Amino acid sequence: MRGGPAWSRLAVYAILVGFGAIYLVPALLVLNAAFRTSHDVAQHGLIAWPERLSVAPFVFAWTEACVSGTCKGIASNFFNSIRIALPATLIATAIGAVNGYALSHWRFPGASIVFGAIVLGAFMPPQTTLLPWAWTIGKLHLFNSVYGLILIHSVQGLALSTLFARSFYVQVPRDLIKAAQVDGAGFWRIFFRVMLPLSSPILIVMVIWQFTQVWNDFLFGVVFSTGSGQPVTAALQSMGQGSSAAAVLIASIPPLLIYFFGGRYFVRGLTMGAIR
Repeated sequence: MRGGPAWSRLAVYAILVGFGAIYLVPALLVLNAAFRTSHDVAQHGLIAWPERLSVAPFVFAWTEACVSGTCKGIASNFFNSIRIALPATLIATAIGAVNGYALSHWRFPGASIVFGAIVLGAFMPPQTTLLPWAWTIGKLHLFNSVYGLILIHSVQGLALSTLFARSFYVQVPRDLIKAAQVDGAGFWRIFFRVMLPLSSPILIVMVIWQFTQVWNDFLFGVVFSTGSGQPVTAALQSMGQGSSAAAVLIASIPPLLIYFFGGRYFVRGLTMGAIR
């Protein structure tokens, strides 16, 4: 854009501001409604300045809001999401890192086919996996259980975790691996002593990506859990009248915290070779 007409730069800025507004305006409306009582929203509408700011909607959403007919708030659903997201993130990240390492430096017959089959999962709509997962969860008797959702998200996250890890590890010099092998190191010793210390940028990317995907999931939570067994994002659509905006804001806290505190590390990990 250097040396270009001033109007062209203004046009670009206007487009960027427009797209920013498309994303920000709904969020600001939710933020505004979250601090207003149900009576205030009903009387003045959603798009109105609050008569007074109140934290009562948050207390109500946390302790008393009705989810699927049970009026005990979204606290249990919030902690369900934590119980699902943390182990699913750790499992998918750990297995994905090992997969990426094996597929990048321990080539075996058919490695390219295996890698292609794994990565295919990253491009399949999750709706196509509902029937196989329904059969699997039914056979394991894990319906309406956090363990069933942990299993689903751990497996669903393997495709991208493997892709991230392999794309990063393939850039590690092969001579480094050969030197370790000459010293007598095997598969696991090389992974833990050589590769893992180099992996912090891509591990951060994998953890942030996986946790955000699991936390924000709606489809599997709605299909494979009900009532108090649902994660918080699924419970939001089952809420009764009152303080739904506050509940949405509460459910958004973990992803927002990750964005504000880990966003720069995510970008840094990608630019260091996570996807090429």
